[in-house]
Amino acid sequence: MAGTGTKKKLSPDQREALLSTLRARFDKHPNRHKGITWSEVQAKLEASSDKLWSLSEMERTGGEPDVVGRDKKTGEFIFFDCSAESPTGRRSTCFDREGWESRKEARPENTAMDMATEMGIELLTEEQYRELQKLGKFDLKTSSWVQTPPEIRKLGGALFCDRRYDHVFTYHNGAQSYYAARAFRGSLRI
Repeated sequence: MAGTGTKKKLSPDQREALLSTLRARFDKHPNRHKGITWSEVQAKLEASSDKLWSLSEMERTGGEPDVVGRDKKTGEFIFFDCSAESPTGRRSTCFDREGWESRKEARPENTAMDMATEMGIELLTEEQYRELQKLGKFDLKTSSWVQTPPEIRKLGGALFCDRRYDHVFTYHNGAQSYYAARAFRGSLRI
């Protein structure tokens, strides 16, 4: 599988470049994080090199992560992938390892669940996906795998979402399926 054994530390130059990118995105989209200041976010980021690495992976794979909220109980900032379409560097993946192994031929390079684990992030839940869609219009041409309830996964299915006709839809597919226009969106708490 791709990405195995990746070192999980950014160089000082990579760190500064990522912080600059994240700040520019933060400033460009204030509607995503009302009441949150960049200085608060930056302080948390600078104290969390492992989480900064995960954000760099979200960025590297086309997710365009941005702050979308703050947990009132823990104080953690919540980042979601906010790319207009499902991240390009995560497409053509089966849902999980079990789905991947069930394919007898034409296996994709990776799975959504394996990639998310390697990146240190979680797939969005259906509820989180719907919250993201309140901040803009995402996945108008693509779709994104989302966390799937165990009872559906046990029967071989997996869920994905998209936005069509100005509505957010949740669908099902076999976990072994993969498409060039389907990836996954992740979340990260810092």
